[in-house]
Amino acid sequence: MSEFHHVSVLLDECIEGLHIRPNGIYVDGTLGGAGHSAQIATRLTTGRLIGIDRDPVALKAAGERLAPFGDRVTLVHSNFCELTKVLEDLHIPGVDGILLDLGVSSPQLDDGQRGFSYMADAPLDMRMNNADTLTAEAVVNTWSYEELRRILFDYGEERYAPQIAANICRRREEKPIMTTLELVDVIRSAMPASALREKQHPAKRSFQAIRIAVNDELGAVRKVMENAIPKLNPGGRLAIITFHSLEDRIVKNGMADAAKGCICPPSFPVCICGKKPQVKLITRKPIVSGERELEQNPRARSAKLRICEKI
Repeated sequence: MSEFHHVSVLLDECIEGLHIRPNGIYVDGTLGGAGHSAQIATRLTTGRLIGIDRDPVALKAAGERLAPFGDRVTLVHSNFCELTKVLEDLHIPGVDGILLDLGVSSPQLDDGQRGFSYMADAPLDMRMNNADTLTAEAVVNTWSYEELRRILFDYGEERYAPQIAANICRRREEKPIMTTLELVDVIRSAMPASALREKQHPAKRSFQAIRIAVNDELGAVRKVMENAIPKLNPGGRLAIITFHSLEDRIVKNGMADAAKGCICPPSFPVCICGKKPQVKLITRKPIVSGERELEQNPRARSAKLRICEKI
């Protein structure tokens, strides 16, 4: 099998939350190492699983892992935000469950040559799909100071965003920043000594921010929140795992809006908007990992699972 092993986060909670029916149609929009998908496919008899991933490396490894399930599984190379098109191309009008794990797969982070890691020297890439055109190198070397400061602060929650953005702009005037470790050096040299002594790697937040920008991760979440619920059959469930506060806010608000009925002002004697709830919330508060899972997989610490059900 291809070298793509990923520990699935909140696995039992996702499978339980999806309420899988043996004859149902399910979508894993973030296939990754196929840990969640394998558990879904195991529970199907006449049902079908559609697995989507934008990363060809993940898709190949998942295909090998899911091969024993035969034609119960269909794999598609695409972005989960293109869910509507994927299902239309497969002539599937509605599905009984959709799962999204919005975290970056461990193999993507750990493969030094893909540019996600601040621990290994590699070209500044960070593309989940190598057919995409925007790279981390382009972001670092061509985006304005204001754009860099914004993404570092908003996406990375980096408190030294202004200093780091300014240092990037100064350094690239001398020569382009081409590799991950060059960028790490630029980030380090912009931070005070006290920040460099913190337990967390000084480049972690900046690398996260640039990765989110390169792959338009927040835009994809907004789009899928608009498209996923209409594709659910009545009783179908949408389960989403987030790892970032901005992602979680989009998912939380999207589900809450879909669960709302009338939006007329309270002063109106009767409803004139005609808005009906599309879903009911299964999780009022997000499900998080327990201590046992955190011991085995520390990367699960920031994971939050939210679930809603189509009415």
